[in-house]
Amino acid sequence: MAQRALPITTALLVAGMVILPVTAVLWRGGGPGALGPAEWAALRFTLWQAAVSAALSVALAVPVARGLARRDFPGRGTLIALMGAPFILPVIVAILGLLAVFGGSGLVNRVGAPLGAPRLDIYGYHGVILAHVFFNLPLAVRLLLQGWLDIPAERFRLAAALDAPIWRVLEWPMLRRVCPGAFAVIFVICLGSFAVALTLGGGPRATTVELAIYQAFRFDFDLGKAATLAALQLVLGLAAGAFALRVAPSGGFGIGLDRQRDRWDGATPMARAADGLWITFAAAFLLLPLLSVAVAGLPGLAQMPAEVWSAAARSLALALGATTLTLALALPLLTAPGETAALLGIAVSGLVLGTGYFLLLQPLIRPGDVALPVTMLVNALMALPFVIRILRPGLESARADCGRLAAALGLSGWRLWRIVYLPRLRRPLGFAAGLTAALSMGDLGVITLFADGDNATLPLQIYRLMGSYQMEAARAAALLLLVLSLGLFWGFDRGGRANAAA
Repeated sequence: MAQRALPITTALLVAGMVILPVTAVLWRGGGPGALGPAEWAALRFTLWQAAVSAALSVALAVPVARGLARRDFPGRGTLIALMGAPFILPVIVAILGLLAVFGGSGLVNRVGAPLGAPRLDIYGYHGVILAHVFFNLPLAVRLLLQGWLDIPAERFRLAAALDAPIWRVLEWPMLRRVCPGAFAVIFVICLGSFAVALTLGGGPRATTVELAIYQAFRFDFDLGKAATLAALQLVLGLAAGAFALRVAPSGGFGIGLDRQRDRWDGATPMARAADGLWITFAAAFLLLPLLSVAVAGLPGLAQMPAEVWSAAARSLALALGATTLTLALALPLLTAPGETAALLGIAVSGLVLGTGYFLLLQPLIRPGDVALPVTMLVNALMALPFVIRILRPGLESARADCGRLAAALGLSGWRLWRIVYLPRLRRPLGFAAGLTAALSMGDLGVITLFADGDNATLPLQIYRLMGSYQMEAARAAALLLLVLSLGLFWGFDRGGRANAAA
């Protein structure tokens, strides 16, 4: 009974931590606000771009993840880690990299102009979709790659012995199980697009709901309208999560002794060429913008003020604290109701959550004094859906493979987790922790509502350097942020994959 009460209590706690600040915003705004034609247009565009971005991300991830799953080559692990970088980058830093490659004076236009290629304009709806695919393709690849790695090598050997088509009997069933969840998570991420639409949207026709919420706060201070838009966002996010839970078939491929790469089904020259082309395309698409950020930041390393290092230390503390809190909330929530509760955090606008906590805390304490704890809490709530989605398939597989044996041995509670579940979850736990730490490291959202001159994080310090036209120092600080974010992700992910099948 106690074991069942903990997930329920945690789910209620998470739901309360999301619903309470939203209610505070709605109450302070005097009730729901009326939505005009501009807001409904923003809602339609948000749904359209989220669906297109998620579909493209998952569709492109299938051949890339398949190539990585069945090829073993030097540097494969490093390439997989680096390909995850765009998703964990601070948005503004990544957009600077995209502009350097796809912008008006970017690499693609400079190379294409002498060849007579049409000029690429990154601003507008196509720029928003391009940026979303850039950010979310790595997440889709990792989720699908995990699905391929969960297929035991014995199944491939059995399929070969029976002369059965591997795509039909093994890979397609796995994709039917994994793709809906990956699509839903990316769809919800794109529902909350703010900085991408702000910088690349190019006008009212490419305005998202999150940007409309910002405009309601920033220009109108219409809290009622902002809360109404946030409620719509919440409904859409929960609907996407319910869709993923309903259409994703349950069950895996069972227990196995090892995993298979360099498989015989990909031994033909055409298969090797196709895998190589897809891996090369993905690596170039994702890594060239990162390289441009690194090159631009190197000259200013010696010009960074001391405040940058203090801000970096605060960001590290924030990232590690948010990671610890996220995992503490996620492990009890590894059930279907728990996942639904976790989706609340990303389905609601981070700006609305931050404003709600500001309104709740203002009568009790100076909000600036709790800027980092509140930012840590909001980051943990917004990371929960990713962590739950990453961990849940592994836990279900462990229960299916070892549940009866554990029950026969009388294992329960912490002993069951320590002996059975946690060793099987080591790899996804490392990935989830690295993802959470890196996302928290680069967050620039709630901290802008609370922070003063003494508690700025590194992303906020970069914005301040840019605002004071210290561009060399800003680029160098962006490079530092890139290195720290990638370092956190790589460290946790590598720790999870150590002595485990990668």
